[in-house]
Amino acid sequence: MAQEAFCVGIDVSKPWLDAYRHPDGARERFANDGEGWAALLVWLAGVNIVRIGIEASGGFEQGVVKALMGHGLAVRILDPQRVRLFARARGRRAKNDRIDARVIAEFTALGDTPCKLPDAARDQLGELLGARQALLDASTQLGHVSAHLSDRGTAAVFKKQLAALSRDVVMLERRIGQAIAASEAFDKTAQLLMSAKGVGLILAATLIARLPELGRLDRRKICALVGVAPYDDDSGDASGARHIQGGRRLVRNVLYMATMGAATRHNPRLMAHYRQLRAHGKKPKVALVACMRKLLTILNAMVKTNQPWREPATIAA
Repeated sequence: MAQEAFCVGIDVSKPWLDAYRHPDGARERFANDGEGWAALLVWLAGVNIVRIGIEASGGFEQGVVKALMGHGLAVRILDPQRVRLFARARGRRAKNDRIDARVIAEFTALGDTPCKLPDAARDQLGELLGARQALLDASTQLGHVSAHLSDRGTAAVFKKQLAALSRDVVMLERRIGQAIAASEAFDKTAQLLMSAKGVGLILAATLIARLPELGRLDRRKICALVGVAPYDDDSGDASGARHIQGGRRLVRNVLYMATMGAATRHNPRLMAHYRQLRAHGKKPKVALVACMRKLLTILNAMVKTNQPWREPATIAA
């Protein structure tokens, strides 16, 4: 007789892991630390666990994911927005950790794609990028406050802090470059990506760390994964504007900033595409998103074919 198969959903917070086993409804809470991970593995032992779903939770999920995958369990890192939409489709409006764990388990039962094994070098690069962004966010916040200060002494304090943050950002960017140079595979990919005008170290590092699927998927799937694929908004006879949604926000944000410079100043190919879209009546942001999609599509093809960026022989004005 075949052993019954189970899927598990785990809702992650900083202190706790709430686990739910589908379809028998068994549930348990564990501490989100080494002892809790060990207790979770004991709870999972002895039954046929085919998949475990865990929502991305700002990094609090990384420890338990590594522990589970280190024991050969198939783990899916889920997009929280997709899980919420699934819950609404099921008519579930209430929200607490135990309900979330059940919804995650039911959602996990629908799919069958495990995430890849942890990659220490990729994780380290991702941490450096996250630290850099945190400093930039702090600098932006301090800058907004300091712009409205009338007291010269207080303004001087903020100026000093902003200068320190700027130095730390430069230091982290240097470490990001070192982390890429330390890996032959990362360095090769980074040099390939940066052959495109407008693609700098930070975008290359972001794609390496946070989009390992680059070069492995077709253009439609890679654009959908990042969240730059256009979706229809039509109903009956009404036709709404197409829009983007979902995807990997951290990748999309960096891609947006890089494309803004490339499409307006640095990359002749994207500049021509942007001007053509604007000439056809597209709004600036719509044209810029289209350029993001074009840049990502080309970079995906470059990595897939291992070919550097090439400008066309002639570029339309």
